[in-house]
Amino acid sequence: MFFLKDKVVPLNEMFSDNFVDIHSHLLPGIDDGAKDIDDSLSLITKMYSYGIKNFITTPHVLGDVYPNSTEIIKEKLKEVQEALLKNGLKDINFNASAEYMMDEQFVKRLNENDIVPLKDNFILVEMSYFNAPFNLYDVLFEIQLKGYKPILAHPERYNFYHNDFQNYYKLKKAGCLFQLNCLSLTQQYGSNVKNTADKLLKEGMYDFIGTDTHHHNHLNLLVKIGTKKIYKKIEAIIGNNKKFLI
Repeated sequence: MFFLKDKVVPLNEMFSDNFVDIHSHLLPGIDDGAKDIDDSLSLITKMYSYGIKNFITTPHVLGDVYPNSTEIIKEKLKEVQEALLKNGLKDINFNASAEYMMDEQFVKRLNENDIVPLKDNFILVEMSYFNAPFNLYDVLFEIQLKGYKPILAHPERYNFYHNDFQNYYKLKKAGCLFQLNCLSLTQQYGSNVKNTADKLLKEGMYDFIGTDTHHHNHLNLLVKIGTKKIYKKIEAIIGNNKKFLI
């Protein structure tokens, strides 16, 4: 028996000029992403070779582990923007927001308006991989009461929801938008994550997509999504990301 090989689609054909990567960790030295400015430039240049020209990078804002204020994020953003220009990378649109852990400090930041939106009123939020916040739906309500639209980063990676899919419908009903991690379509995070991502895709529950790039290993693995089969699954949500065009 012969099996047809899935046709390869180069990443620079998947990611069009109006695609914006809304989830990455490319600011130097402030979280578990780029280590320094050289690392930032190396990662951005590699992503550029994949056809990604528009970035809203999202450093972690996580309690006392990564206490990145709006001021710190903007300061690091300016450093990267200046380095891009200095290195002749003038056709890259590079901006920054954050990936906010929904913890007590986040609620405090929310009340103090210490928030950097992706664009307009969209903000990227995440939960612990161990369990959801006990007051999750109160926090989601507070986010929207403040006029923001929450985008939940990589919902497929929260293992505690895998055995009760109804939680995903509940989150959507509560006004939560979903962002898929590209690498969740590979075995990078395990088969349970991949299967959940496939199911969420089939149910049409994703709104946006992001690379969640932290380091070069992620970018080396990213080429695995470059197939016709995967592209058909994500073409529509790749197109949705143009909402964030700078």
